[in-house]
Amino acid sequence: MTAASPAFEHPSGFVAFVGAGPGDESLLTLRGADLLSRADVVALDRQAFGPLLRHCREDVEVVDVESGEAVSQDTFAVAKEGRRVVRLCHGDPLFFSPVEEEISACAQAEIPFEIVPGVPAATAVPAYAGIPATPGASEFRVVDAARVEDWAAHASCTGTLVIYNALAEAPAIGKALVAAGMAAGTPVAVTGHGTTTRQNTVVSTLNRLGPDLKNAGLEEPAMMVVGEQVRERERLSWFETKPLFGWRVLVPRTKEQAAGLSEQLRSYGAVPEEVPTISVEPPRTPQQMDRAIKGLVTGRYEWVAFTSVNAVKAVREKFEEYGLDARAFAGLKVAAVGDATAQALIAFGVRPDLVPTGEQSAAGLLEEWPPYDSMLDPINRVLLPRADIATDTLIAGLVELGWECDDVTAYRTVRAAPPPAPIREAIKGGGFDAVLFTSSSTVRNLVGIAGKPHNVTVIAAIGPQTAKTAEEFGLRVDVMAEKPSASALAAALAEYGAKHRQAAISAGETPRKPSQMRRGARRRAK
Repeated sequence: MTAASPAFEHPSGFVAFVGAGPGDESLLTLRGADLLSRADVVALDRQAFGPLLRHCREDVEVVDVESGEAVSQDTFAVAKEGRRVVRLCHGDPLFFSPVEEEISACAQAEIPFEIVPGVPAATAVPAYAGIPATPGASEFRVVDAARVEDWAAHASCTGTLVIYNALAEAPAIGKALVAAGMAAGTPVAVTGHGTTTRQNTVVSTLNRLGPDLKNAGLEEPAMMVVGEQVRERERLSWFETKPLFGWRVLVPRTKEQAAGLSEQLRSYGAVPEEVPTISVEPPRTPQQMDRAIKGLVTGRYEWVAFTSVNAVKAVREKFEEYGLDARAFAGLKVAAVGDATAQALIAFGVRPDLVPTGEQSAAGLLEEWPPYDSMLDPINRVLLPRADIATDTLIAGLVELGWECDDVTAYRTVRAAPPPAPIREAIKGGGFDAVLFTSSSTVRNLVGIAGKPHNVTVIAAIGPQTAKTAEEFGLRVDVMAEKPSASALAAALAEYGAKHRQAAISAGETPRKPSQMRRGARRRAK
């Protein structure tokens, strides 16, 4: 057996043509993500695939290539110098893809290359539209409308006919198929922006395509599916029927704070946009935190209570500054105000001893906090590293339970800078379908930096106090969480969206997003 040369085991330079899938960024293959993580150069249409750059190193060189444009061979030639180049393309590189010529050019120039298949739109878009392409069908045929001169050859298709690039000529294609012998009542679906939250599907028949598409507002990229399997959409539609499908939801939190909440909203079909309303900054003077960390290490405290993820971050940064780690918490009892704070502690290597099982707030924490017992507790002091604007609710409750508290400013919260003008205009003009307020300060700060949300925007508040603040600003609260947690708030908004959708369907109307109801809409604050 011949041993493989190291040069062939790990080629230093190559070009990888990676299929990015049809639009949904989560459909990128594992191989594609791995190659992106090791790429020195990435060539892509940033507008279409920009979010996929999160898989890359920070120092990656990005070559922006508009859809339909070819990548310069100079970009690929750097592979001969040992650089790793990834060319991202829509769908699959060898499935009706314009990069076929680029691949041929690399082969001709003897540049090492790899082809990574992607999820093709031909199968993904029908699946996201709820149309089973093959079950029950005797044939599955895929064509590119731009390459078809005579539709008579395809009128004999006995199963499912999938047509790329068909939107502009869809009515003409329908007439041509009928003229060639296909039944006029054959069901057809045309889907624009498939697999994305902009997806929109029009179901019709070959002889009705023109009128049904006329005012549908579909845009490229679009795909046409012809055949009896289209009838299954009514039963199997799952993507466009999500409770918040296509809703643009404003999340007034930092990207770091909003990660879990945004992911939950995406699972409901929403398009979350994080807009920070506060900026977290260090204390004006470090001495107070320095003394607190010293006391924590020397055994001054029995408990440490964390009331926010930011508090955990502030203490962790101080620990790193002093060369400490989670072992410094040995012998201490640790409390977290809620699940998000608890997860931040666990990531730090500290498992909290107390997390409220009910309401995740200062009040909920107090309900389960044990009273001071001189027989059981050798020390009666609690460390509270908090924001400079924190309320006294927790301290007052702990003192009542017999504890002494060191209330330490771990970080300051200041109003964030105003968001970009397009975001401000969307907030005031009704461009957002909903906004999630997770505290009274988010209400005050958002209005302060961007203005009041439009009266058609659905207002969701995390609890009674936040709702009261919103009403003081003249906003009518439509949704309130059953319990004060961001997750419960998102779930409540999804339930509201589901009812909104069902009411429209029951009335025989097409469900519309709140932002589509701007004209003539009026809302008065209660």
